[in-house]
Amino acid sequence: MGKFVIREVKTGIKFDLKAGNGEVIATSEVYNSMESCKNGVASVQKNAPVAAVENQTVEGYAVEKHPKFEVYKDKAGEFRFRLKATNGQIIAVGEGYKALAGCMNGIESVKKNAADSTVVVEESK
Repeated sequence: MGKFVIREVKTGIKFDLKAGNGEVIATSEVYNSMESCKNGVASVQKNAPVAAVENQTVEGYAVEKHPKFEVYKDKAGEFRFRLKATNGQIIAVGEGYKALAGCMNGIESVKKNAADSTVVVEESK
């Protein structure tokens, strides 16, 4: 089972969604407050399991409604995903993957782990 780990960074507060093996499968933007970060976690928990996948790396891809995972290629040529909420805001992003299959596996892992993940707040050092 996965978990959301909320932690302080120099510029604010962010979360990582970690799979059962401890690997980070999605991360958030930096929030200004703990409350807004927890709202971001709740949004991922609600939206990820039902989000469609929009693969923007194929020509003539079908545009999906929000919430959705957008799959795209970054400047380095790696496959990445971003999860957008029903309002179109980006609520989580994945790492870069060399292969499309790895990126799709990452999305499946987020969908599977988000809904029932525990939330842990790391103590700041």
